[in-house]
Amino acid sequence: MRFELNDDGHPSIVKFESMMDSNQVGFFDSEEFEEIIDYYMEMGKVEKARKAISLAISQHPSSVNLRLFKAELLIFDNKFELAHTLLNELHLLEPNNAEIYIQKANIYSKTENHNKAIRLLELAAEVTEDQSDVFNLIGMEQLFLENYSDAKENFIKCLELDREDYSALYNIMYCFDFLHEDQEAISFLEDYLDKKPYCEVAWHQLGKQYFNLKDYEKALTAYDFAIISNDRFIGAYLEKGKVLEKLKRYNEAIEQYQMTLGLDDPTSFAYLRLGKCFLKLKKADQAIYNFNKCVEEDPLLDKGWLAIVDFYCERLEFQKALGFMNKAIDIDPENAMYWTKFARINLKLNFYEEAEYGYRRAMELGNYEFDLWIDRADILIELGEYRALIVNVEHGLEFYPNNPDLLLRMGVIMLKIGKETEGIYHLQTALKADPSLIKTIFDQFSDIVSSRQLAYLID
Repeated sequence: MRFELNDDGHPSIVKFESMMDSNQVGFFDSEEFEEIIDYYMEMGKVEKARKAISLAISQHPSSVNLRLFKAELLIFDNKFELAHTLLNELHLLEPNNAEIYIQKANIYSKTENHNKAIRLLELAAEVTEDQSDVFNLIGMEQLFLENYSDAKENFIKCLELDREDYSALYNIMYCFDFLHEDQEAISFLEDYLDKKPYCEVAWHQLGKQYFNLKDYEKALTAYDFAIISNDRFIGAYLEKGKVLEKLKRYNEAIEQYQMTLGLDDPTSFAYLRLGKCFLKLKKADQAIYNFNKCVEEDPLLDKGWLAIVDFYCERLEFQKALGFMNKAIDIDPENAMYWTKFARINLKLNFYEEAEYGYRRAMELGNYEFDLWIDRADILIELGEYRALIVNVEHGLEFYPNNPDLLLRMGVIMLKIGKETEGIYHLQTALKADPSLIKTIFDQFSDIVSSRQLAYLID
């Protein structure tokens, strides 16, 4: 049977899809087109929205709403001048149309003129019937300007008009956190819960506030109420588990994390925390099982791989640890933390060349921890790579000027290459800053610093 494009028994989207598939042109009223275009824009199907807008305006050239969609698409394409011209034309036709102000504000927001965007949105708020969305947009613009107090007030206005707008609630809490207004946040949430006592999101946020204040018993109570309000709220179980860990109630924490595994798709975070809890209970087999499940679930989670590596390092099984460290590096070779750990494990195994390479890669990727310069310097001394050692110490001194540990190594290498005057000078400078380093010379470098030189330094 031939599909009838204008059959009122079919939804507008289905009719439009059929029309495109059959290359026919059917008629839609303007409201149908608005539904179709809005659907495609929401779904991110921009090309289909583009086709729908073009056909819609050809059939309804005087529709302000359809031309507003065209302006929105022009803004999406960064064609701001064309969009502005079109919006000005529409403003002459409907000067009290809030959406025109909103789209103009969108242009100014995208061009980083946030103050102008706010002024336009304030005009939109005066003429719109849906003020909550506009206040939310003003709040976002204030966030761009880092005006957290003003942003918070606008999100609060939004939430007062729409108690179900949890994105506004999250934004309010973000502002409270940034402003370090912990008690004010708690008071706000308590007032909100007086009006909406079964809001699991608000209870969850209240629990987080108490957690940050280390008031763990109150945090537990808040998470319990969140779970009572919605017994499938995974976030509340996870957060409650974290609180129980802080209280060293590991078996109870395990119960909370295990609950989440049955409610929805398992999360790598839950498996990681389960592993940590089992470790605390000295249940090694269950710990490593959960760590392995963690990286299966999310192979890019740093903490999962490092938990496995630490597990084997603590048991002095460095060869096994190295195997997992190599797997982690294969997955994410640009991770400086992985290379640092790789270097330290190789050092434990006396694989000096591999350890040196690991430290070098970690530094190239931006890890400039002090220990890295010292460990790499000692390895380069062991390997006899004197030129690389000098470069390493000089580079380290740029980050840690006049550091006695680095100056000590510079002195040692100068003696090693026969520059005794420079060597003694660097060693003296290091020992004047930290006399206890004489022990390092005895323990690590007595084969390099001669007895005569050492006696001179001590004297």
